[in-house]
Amino acid sequence: MKILFVSLGCDKNRVDTEVMLGMLQSRGYSFTDDEDEAEAAVVNTCCFINDAKEESINTILELAERRASGQLKALVVTGCLAQRYQDEIQKEIPEVDEILGISSTDKIIDAVEDTIKRDKLYSYKNYFDALDKRPVGGLKRVITTGGLFNYLKIAEGCDKRCTYCIIPKVRGGYRSIPMEQLLAEAKELADAGITELLLVAQETTLYGIDLYGEKKLPELLHKLCEIEGFRWIRVLYCYPEEITEELIQTMKSEPKICHYLDIPIQSGSDRILKKMGRRTNNAEIRALVEHLRDEIPDICIRTTLISGFPGETAKDHNDTMDLVRDLKFDRLGVFTYSQEEDTPAAVMPDQVSERVKKTRQGKLMRLQQEIAFKAAEEMVGKEVEAVIEGRITETDGDEEGLSYVARTYKDAPDIDGYLFITGVRRELMTGEYVKVLITGSNEYDLIGEMIS
Repeated sequence: MKILFVSLGCDKNRVDTEVMLGMLQSRGYSFTDDEDEAEAAVVNTCCFINDAKEESINTILELAERRASGQLKALVVTGCLAQRYQDEIQKEIPEVDEILGISSTDKIIDAVEDTIKRDKLYSYKNYFDALDKRPVGGLKRVITTGGLFNYLKIAEGCDKRCTYCIIPKVRGGYRSIPMEQLLAEAKELADAGITELLLVAQETTLYGIDLYGEKKLPELLHKLCEIEGFRWIRVLYCYPEEITEELIQTMKSEPKICHYLDIPIQSGSDRILKKMGRRTNNAEIRALVEHLRDEIPDICIRTTLISGFPGETAKDHNDTMDLVRDLKFDRLGVFTYSQEEDTPAAVMPDQVSERVKKTRQGKLMRLQQEIAFKAAEEMVGKEVEAVIEGRITETDGDEEGLSYVARTYKDAPDIDGYLFITGVRRELMTGEYVKVLITGSNEYDLIGEMIS
């Protein structure tokens, strides 16, 4: 039987999808991206913000039509939307045969096969284990990233309780995956040819606190660096208040660890940070960024912001603008506030209009554009290491050579910019690491020539 597997949302969801694919593959199932070929479908959903929720619902509805017509013999839904809206899905989309909760993805084979055995539409069933169930690592995965890079999910859930975020209610409290399982999983990825490993969790910096009584991310990183095959190891989703000196020194001392940190700060206003339930303030953010740049001068810092949080005033917005202007983050994304039901922020007074949210988002992004474009221009003349992602053009004449798209350590896959390498005199392989001289820039992206 061929299964269409749709994975939506974040990189953590992608890891869950790859694990479920591995389980199904071990049972003899094959996979297809063609809806007309598929005999069953699984949708791994997201509900973090409204746009993600709508995408998940629309995908389920489209496949539900195929299930109702008999084109599909099974339709299984899992992920955050399934966990959060189990009853609503069952009531409004009865064509869904099985619903798997966040902690029940290990039941994916049962879900598919139970449906096929029943061979009956509208005979709904679900699998929902407790949210405090310890996640398991080290399981066989089907790689979906193309073989260059992949993600290692080191923990599940979150304990932070930010007032705008539904994740703790949907995915439960913070639960680290045992280190020996993570190392086994990482070794499997390296053996499969992965050269760039990205550590992900709702919060990576707290890894191990629940299992070992202390933060173990530095120790995990040291052990991952011992695995042959990895060229780059990248850490994402580091909460600013949890970044320790030990972590900074680990990044500084281990050559495989990219000098890149993803540090979501969300706002530059102390008043708004407090309303958000964040555990840091403007002065602490400034001090952390300054310290990171003192210790690791070539560090690339990515952050995210929320515009239009309830009660945000023009002054609060200007405080955030000032922070961005002063700290000159290397990478920055801005989301408009999404009013998520069942969160404290959703019922706060002084909700900001969509027009104001988007206006403030635009101002922040234009400011960041100026910073990023200038930073790209300042890279001209510098030599960097880059990983080849693919060839983009080939000319008939030998004069101009070949052109390739690549990434530097400052560019996380599918998030940041690219480096375009021109005039290459030999064939380069996807995944190859090369030295490049930066010769120019085009907005966010860099242009360079390969150094022989």
